Amino acid sequence: MTDAAVPQQGNPNAAGSTGSGHTGSARNTLDVERVRADFPILHQEIYGKPLAYLDNAASSQKPRPVINAMTEAMESYYANVHRGVHRLSQVSTDHYEGARETIARFINAPKSDEVIFTRGATEAINLVASSYGRAFLKPGQEVLITELEHHANIVPWQMLRDQLGIKLRVAPVDDDGTLRAEAVTELIGENTGLVAIAHISNALGTIVPLQEITAAAHAKGVPVLVDGCQAPPHQKVDVQALGVDFYAFSGHKMYGPTGIGVLWGRWDLLKKMPPYQGGGEMIYSVTFEKSTFKEPPHGFEAGTPAIVEAIGLGAAVDWLSGHDLDAVAAHEHKLLAYATERLSAIEGLNIIGRAEPKAAIVSFTMDQAHPHDIGTIVDRAGVAVRAGHHCAQPLMERYGLSATVRASFGIYNTEQEVDQLADALQVVKELFG
Repeated sequence: MTDAAVPQQGNPNAAGSTGSGHTGSARNTLDVERVRADFPILHQEIYGKPLAYLDNAASSQKPRPVINAMTEAMESYYANVHRGVHRLSQVSTDHYEGARETIARFINAPKSDEVIFTRGATEAINLVASSYGRAFLKPGQEVLITELEHHANIVPWQMLRDQLGIKLRVAPVDDDGTLRAEAVTELIGENTGLVAIAHISNALGTIVPLQEITAAAHAKGVPVLVDGCQAPPHQKVDVQALGVDFYAFSGHKMYGPTGIGVLWGRWDLLKKMPPYQGGGEMIYSVTFEKSTFKEPPHGFEAGTPAIVEAIGLGAAVDWLSGHDLDAVAAHEHKLLAYATERLSAIEGLNIIGRAEPKAAIVSFTMDQAHPHDIGTIVDRAGVAVRAGHHCAQPLMERYGLSATVRASFGIYNTEQEVDQLADALQVVKELFG
């Protein structure tokens, strides 16, 4: 494919489309009520109370343009992509590849062929571990991670360690959840083969100093992979400005569908990497003696892809791009400050992680109650939060905890919903006090 835009057949992911009627003149401020109007699921009651959905770090809700784009794909032009000569296949292919173009622009990728569709960030990280790791990491070399990591950026490297004989090294975080750049960079040495690091902690909200870490790694010839799941819905992501080598993220956390994600990788690295899976579409030719493989991205996309989901992700990116992401970040930072103030005033509530800078995630415990009990009680007040280890058990262990309650905010959340959470937590305090 080329890097030209693919605006055929009224492509909802074509350049210039916002998917929700948002225009450049409305991009300076965030109209939260207008945003909320795009989300059908938010306009309901739970147990007779207005829904306050504060579980965005796990998965975000979907706006109408995403729902409509996926429905249109299934109702109007669905067919398998790339291999069909009939009209529906051609139109479906245009929309599918148009989504790739949209995502490349969104993260400022140098070329769209660097954008690989995966089932999610977990598969994207596994792809790098299985392909780049097996091909280029040697026994005894180290993969450097941090205490902040999600299991998806721990387990694949442990599996590679057990199979290949590499080593896993872990950079520590401070008591307040801060990851200091020097805590990572001082561990980068002659045996470091890869740095694999989160952009934002899903459990604490810590924002990692990526550029400083990446510069130090590159100075020693070490590539950097980023688990970016928590960043694209909340702030601008420019892979060229960050200077990283691989960047993984998922669709369902950025107002898109489940079952779709992205691995962006530098072209010179992707070209050297062997296929991750074998099957249809990723080959040029197959005989019983040998097969030859396509270049990226299709060489890493074996089999029938998640066509409708990719189109939905493209629509989500278009919708999100229709808002000023600086205004989104400012809105969410205001919510974080307000939530921190309200929750800190509750006796016996302990906020875990107060790093600066920090994304709009508040993890906490209460002296009086277990996190699962807290989550259950606030649910009866219409408030959806996450209670558990957040797929970050080593980080929980670092703080001597088995679980926290996590309230995580998105573009559509309001201060009234923070109040709803705080009031529900007062009920918890009274019940268990």
